[in-house]
Amino acid sequence: MPVKKSELYSTLWKSCDELRGGMDASQYKDYVLVMLFVKYVSDRYAGSEDAPIYVPEGGGFADLVKLKGSKDIGEGMNEAIAALAEENDLDGVITVADFNNDEKLGKGKAKVDRLTNLIALFENPALDFSQNRADGDDLLGDAYEYLMRNFATESGKSKGQFYTPAEVSRVIAKLVGASRATSQEQTVYDPTCGSGSLLIRAADEAGLELSLYGQEMDNATRGLAKMNAILHGHPTAEIELGNTLAEPEFTDSETGKLKRFDFAVANPPFSSKAWMNGVDIENDPYDRFSGFGIPPAKNGDYAFLLHLVASLKSTGRGAIVLPHGVLFRGNAEADIRRKLVESGLIEAIVGLPPNLFYGTGIPACIVVIDKAGAADRAGIFIIDASRGFIKDGNKNRLRERDIHKIVDVFDRRLEVSKFSRFVLLSEIAGNEFNLNIPRYIDGQEPEDIQDLRAHLYGGLPGRDIEALSEFWAVLPSLKSVLFAPSDRAGYYELRVATADLKRTIFEHSEFVAFADRFKATLAGWRDRYRSKLAEIERGVMPGVLAMELADDLLERFEALPLVDGYAVFQHFMDYWLEVMRDDVYLISQGGWVAELSPVLGTGKKVSQTIGYRCELIPVGLMEARFFAAERAAIGSLEAEVEGLGRELEELAEEHGGDEGLLSEVVSDSGKLTKGAVTARLKVLKKMGAVRLDEEDLAERSLLERVEDVLGREGSLKQRLKLEVAALEGAVLAKYGVLSGDVVRSLVIEDKWFVEVDRRVRSELDRVSQFLAGRVLVLSERYGVTLGELED
Repeated sequence: MPVKKSELYSTLWKSCDELRGGMDASQYKDYVLVMLFVKYVSDRYAGSEDAPIYVPEGGGFADLVKLKGSKDIGEGMNEAIAALAEENDLDGVITVADFNNDEKLGKGKAKVDRLTNLIALFENPALDFSQNRADGDDLLGDAYEYLMRNFATESGKSKGQFYTPAEVSRVIAKLVGASRATSQEQTVYDPTCGSGSLLIRAADEAGLELSLYGQEMDNATRGLAKMNAILHGHPTAEIELGNTLAEPEFTDSETGKLKRFDFAVANPPFSSKAWMNGVDIENDPYDRFSGFGIPPAKNGDYAFLLHLVASLKSTGRGAIVLPHGVLFRGNAEADIRRKLVESGLIEAIVGLPPNLFYGTGIPACIVVIDKAGAADRAGIFIIDASRGFIKDGNKNRLRERDIHKIVDVFDRRLEVSKFSRFVLLSEIAGNEFNLNIPRYIDGQEPEDIQDLRAHLYGGLPGRDIEALSEFWAVLPSLKSVLFAPSDRAGYYELRVATADLKRTIFEHSEFVAFADRFKATLAGWRDRYRSKLAEIERGVMPGVLAMELADDLLERFEALPLVDGYAVFQHFMDYWLEVMRDDVYLISQGGWVAELSPVLGTGKKVSQTIGYRCELIPVGLMEARFFAAERAAIGSLEAEVEGLGRELEELAEEHGGDEGLLSEVVSDSGKLTKGAVTARLKVLKKMGAVRLDEEDLAERSLLERVEDVLGREGSLKQRLKLEVAALEGAVLAKYGVLSGDVVRSLVIEDKWFVEVDRRVRSELDRVSQFLAGRVLVLSERYGVTLGELED
């Protein structure tokens, strides 16, 4: 049975639950990733003679399965993994985790149970990596990225630096331009590769297989990088151990100088204070500082940048993440920065939002180096992307729209107000080679200026009305409907009551025409992709499909005034990541089939209240399409039951106090129950009408009313239960007779298109609400003059 990708990832994350307690995330990640590695290479390469990874007898995942429940399970796992490592020169890579460590894993039965459960989780049939990357689907790569993000989040500030956020890696990979690679002989290098994600992401941008080189000074992290490369289909990647600045491992065997690469990326430790350790500063054999100068002893940012520059071929391109301080700090760094600018090596600078990285909260920038175009460079392209992000827990994260906008603007060299511009070298020289982004791009929102004359004498300032010129360009006659010129030059009067603003805008013919154009644009997108989506089958490349759909939406709505095409793009990508990706994955695995799966309750039994579910077509879609009348009838019954419930609550609230007529029958929780009401009525009836005083008679009358309401509520609930059960049975039966064409229609039309429409159309609401809201703010601000306030 096909399983959603998101469920596979959560299954992997559950494997961490077996290890939590004896160690923190920075430690148990090694165990989980080693298990993931062994499972992958076993699925992919076991029994293959020509595989890049040889799985020896006794060194595969099947051998780990045999150890389940064994009292020597930890020792046996170490031996099996060591055998795999020995055959593939992976000692120190996959042998970093000790599966026989009593301190971390417990002793005796506790350790046996923990490791047995860990192996069992990886036995899940859905975790079959034998076809990984088939048809462009990188199930394992996505799973690895998911785990690494979670490990980095849980590891804390000091231990999460091994991971460059995937969104930042994607931006750097696009900016460095490995997609321009023309030969498999070309190379990609990361001098501070950490867990390798940035290096691999850059290489994957190329349409062909490039050679990967990385160096990392932490042994455990170097192991992560090597595993990561193999898991992502780069088994020949060379990942070396050591201090890149002191002992670079990649050198020319003849000259002893640095090996030169076609592309280089890096996210080095920010502002390293010990970068000079082991570095021959005065006679650097690698000529990294020649012509530029030596970076300050207590700040290594420019040391890593100059190392990257020296590691590039004469036609090479690189991109490096550095703290913002490199753009404006003085003294030795100012001199290095001037020489870099004058040399034309810096192609672009991208300012990023703060708090993106796991090791620090300070804002960073990406410096793009291009040696090929250095001689003719007339300026530097600067992008201020510092305000484009979303909060994600205690970190910030780039959204899909932010990534796309940065790359679009960079590739097309678009100058966008408050976001990007090409700055001539002469202007930079005039600023003494200070590259601080606010010097060149004013990203601040304009101040909302208060007009004192309007406060004194009334009227809406013409400056504020004309500031809405983009709206009047599309809705020219609406302006005269909303405003009339004041008797004072430069001011307007509002012609519409504030309560009627939204209605006036919504119903105006020009806005109606604009809304129709918006809806037609969306309908055109639906029409184009309806048949393409219906043809999804085995072999689909989900990531490619998603970007085609989203990019086309962006292109269509970019041509529409007043609408932010990137916001529309983000609406689609959000829905893709939340729902559509899993749906497409299910379809690509199992076809257009509405397959039911049991909902397990306690004791692994099918839940009696829910029973079954269908991931592809939720019950709500089935009811809306085939059982609308039955659902409406149930809705009416539910409303009646709810109304009777409210009536009972009101009676209990009004008469349930200490002196109330219902005080005898209202429970401590404030509820009226049939048993208590019946019992009290029985007492009152036994007393007889003659013995009842006026208050008793009133209580009896009220109790009879309550009894009637309770009776009707009970009858309706019973009827509701029967009708719900009947509907559930009918829906369940209907699933079994759905044809493939009906499933396609339900998923594409009723599920995907309806939700994409709803989300995208929110941008139409935003346009109208922004205009109405701004006019309302102005009218409230200046609607009452100072004189009127004094009166």
